[in-house]
Amino acid sequence: MLKRILFLFLFCSTLLPAMAQLEPYKIYDKEGNVSSFEEMAEKASNQELIFFGELHNNSIAHWLQLQLLKNLKENQNSVILAGEFFERDDQLNIDEWFAGKITDKNFEAEAKLWNNYSTDYKPLMLFAKKHNIPFVASNVPRKYASLVSREGLEALDSLDVEAKKYLPPLPVQIDKDLPSYVAMKDMMHGSSMNIDYMIEAQALKDVTMAFSLFEFLGEGHSILHINGSYHSNDYEGIVWFVKKAYPDLKIMTINTVEQEDINSIDEKTAKSADFIIVLPIDTPKSY
Repeated sequence: MLKRILFLFLFCSTLLPAMAQLEPYKIYDKEGNVSSFEEMAEKASNQELIFFGELHNNSIAHWLQLQLLKNLKENQNSVILAGEFFERDDQLNIDEWFAGKITDKNFEAEAKLWNNYSTDYKPLMLFAKKHNIPFVASNVPRKYASLVSREGLEALDSLDVEAKKYLPPLPVQIDKDLPSYVAMKDMMHGSSMNIDYMIEAQALKDVTMAFSLFEFLGEGHSILHINGSYHSNDYEGIVWFVKKAYPDLKIMTINTVEQEDINSIDEKTAKSADFIIVLPIDTPKSY
């Protein structure tokens, strides 16, 4: 019996090192050095605006967003949550739900929810609601982005005054020579769609999300903004529009990527953000 116990102990001991190597994610800084959630959260606590660039369907990334929000709430006097996953014309619904004026059921019936809202974004919203953290719906209403993708930015001029309340000041000035927009153009080469209009629609989303945050900047808040990584990678997209208006603002960016091997990243990926969360390819997905 003693020999059997000793054998099992030795067998399990040989497994422990291999099991210890299993990691759900790794975090790197922009120099390509291994970092940690704690280091990322500590730096975030000293920023005015944090862009958490996500992969929309990655469940672990969404869990890390929630942990970062909790950390900010614990360490900051004033925290604001904002996100691409709600459009500006849903702000009233959100405010009424947070204030207890409408029920969860009514809110979810009336708001334009993403398909993975209940699994990936609702935990963030419930935490914010419970702890009186304001939420800013930052995205442009999709119908206006669709309009621009078909007819270009000039089509916005014909909208009603009421509609323009959900848009940034017109006319929108964009730089189509930004590398991210050039890459988008190259990727769409050969498409039957009007590529310039598609870039303008993307830029409209970026500038609208930036503009949605302007009224809260410089007021002592720590703002966590959730968006697809492509909207803030390489300090372009939303970040470019924010920096154009507020060049001295303290901003931190996070990129999220998936790789077969999470134990290293290349230089290009490292430089895409202040922190890069690297997740295994087989990470759980919500869709």
